[in-house]
Amino acid sequence: MIPGVHEDEGHRGRTRYTLTETEHGHAWGVCAEAEGLFGEPRRGTYELFGWVPQAEVGGWVGNRLWLVPDDETLNPWSLEDAESPGRPLGTDSLVLTGQDDYEGPPEGHRGRVRVHDGHRWLGSCRAFVRVRPHKQPSPPLVLRGLAQGDQLRAALAEGTRQALDLELAALEIRDDQGEQLTERLLWARVSAWRPSSSGTDLIDLELDGELFRPVPEHARPVWERWIAGPPDTAGAWVGLDTRHRWVWHDLVRERVAHHGAPGDRPAGHAYALDGRHVTDEPGLYLALGEAVNGPGGYFGGNLGALADCLGGTFGYTAPATLLWRDAATAREHLSQALTPDGQSYDLFGVILDLLAECGMHVTLA
Repeated sequence: MIPGVHEDEGHRGRTRYTLTETEHGHAWGVCAEAEGLFGEPRRGTYELFGWVPQAEVGGWVGNRLWLVPDDETLNPWSLEDAESPGRPLGTDSLVLTGQDDYEGPPEGHRGRVRVHDGHRWLGSCRAFVRVRPHKQPSPPLVLRGLAQGDQLRAALAEGTRQALDLELAALEIRDDQGEQLTERLLWARVSAWRPSSSGTDLIDLELDGELFRPVPEHARPVWERWIAGPPDTAGAWVGLDTRHRWVWHDLVRERVAHHGAPGDRPAGHAYALDGRHVTDEPGLYLALGEAVNGPGGYFGGNLGALADCLGGTFGYTAPATLLWRDAATAREHLSQALTPDGQSYDLFGVILDLLAECGMHVTLA
């Protein structure tokens, strides 16, 4: 029998992680420790030859870069969580690494591209080469001190390759209050197991690391903050840089996916947005989420998601009013934006128009 999540304080630590079979919903097992949850995902590499800079590029470059071919018949493509070690000595190149989107560059195109981060042009190159990440052995995901469910116990007892392929599973992750924070999907193939030093009848279960994408190591501090429990005051994110604000926002979005948003307030409600720290795009959506739904609240993360939230079931019923304090900060930082293909637009103005169209009367202060 797997211990229940809310039985007592002593069991909370043991049920931090639940490995769940996705088709029928039974739990393979629960444990307190998941070694290998954090790591460095494989990153693709681009070398951009003949780099002509328009902005300084180094270190973490952006949540999403767009590479835009000169040929307008070709679509741009993105590089997520992009980093750059800079320009190799003795060359005119720039190196970028990141997570490729599913499409990547247009077939056969290696010619001139321009690069932007959604707000400013970074530069251009005359040609590029794309290097896919090297295939290296991935460390396993090890669930230590796992209390087995009946189905897992039977699968391990059978021990065949087919039985040890648990197929698609979700690793559910709970906070210190016992509430589900998020989950990570993986193809759960057992590579080894052994008795655990954590207690009688517990095991350390190894799952094939090739079939699991770890949470990036840079996200660990933000995850640890949320695992301690959701914020009880607004603005707990304001000291974070843009990269970590996006991590914070991802957890806000994922948590509401499991718990749902607070009930819709009646029409005519008056909201107030603290705009002092809206210096980037994640800051915009974090501040807006907290204005509508309180500390750690969610209210969209891009224009499409914001439109969905304004349609109802996310704490808002039209019509309503919003007092946007220190709006000049957002106007300064978000008025200059670029579409994927590099067309300029005013993100701050678009947000105001969308709010107005959906019945939110905004007063800028």
